[in-house]
Order: sequence, then C-alpha cells, then structure tokens
Amino acid sequence: MSSTESLPKVGIGIIIRRNDGHILIGKRKGSHAPYYSIPGGHLELGETFEQTAIREVMEETGLTITDPMVIAITNNLRTYREEGKHYVSVVLLAEHGGGAPINREPDRCEGWQWVDPNHLPMPHFDASEQSIACYLQGVHYLKA
Repeated sequence: MSSTESLPKVGIGIIIRRNDGHILIGKRKGSHAPYYSIPGGHLELGETFEQTAIREVMEETGLTITDPMVIAITNNLRTYREEGKHYVSVVLLAEHGGGAPINREPDRCEGWQWVDPNHLPMPHFDASEQSIACYLQGVHYLKA
C-alpha cells in the first residue's frame, strides 16, 4: 500500500433544502448500502467545493442547484471503523424549489425522497447523519 492510499479522502455532501424545509435523501445501493444519505461524492482534483456539489447533484439527481454554501465539516470515523475508509466531508447547503429528482444512478441509489430532517429514515450513513446534525444544530463541527 502506498502512503497516499492510507490518507483520508475528501468527500462532499450536499443538503438540498426545499421551500417547506424538507431535504433530499436517497437510499444507497452498492457502496454504502443499505444506508440513506444526502447527495454527495468525491472532490476531484482542481474543483472547488461548490463545483463538486453542483456536479454531484446533477449527476445523481438531475437537479440544478446554484450558490451552494459550505456550512460544516465532518470526520467520518464510524465509516472508517466499519469499512476501513476514512473520509473528511465538506458539507454544503443549497436551496431548491422542490422539483422531482431523477434517479440518474440506479446502480448506486434506489431512489430519492424529500424528508423532514428531524425524522430521518434509518439506517443513515455516517457522513450524512453528522452533516444533518450540524445543519439542525447550527454548528460547523460535532466533536466525536
């Protein structure tokens, strides 16, 4: 194993908030199954956090978001303990009118739904659960 393979990776998570306060959640298949999660993915070389958020949301849901804003960071140690993959995730918040998302990656997601962030479906992916907790508590980071 090279030294770079043992370094934490950077994930991007996007909380998409609809006008009524509900947020978009998908049920993962394959990687991170059977967990529910906000949209997200990997930061690519040379991308800003905002560019990654816009790209990932379009790739996964077909929704267009504008002006996503960084609101939190998470250290995903539960995933590291369970899967041996260590991620630090940058969390962004984006507003959306609430149009119907399209499941553009059916091999990775069972489908998308708008949910009340105070009543998340379970089981929930570590990074997503921490991200939503930061959002609800109005904090940028939750100490482990």
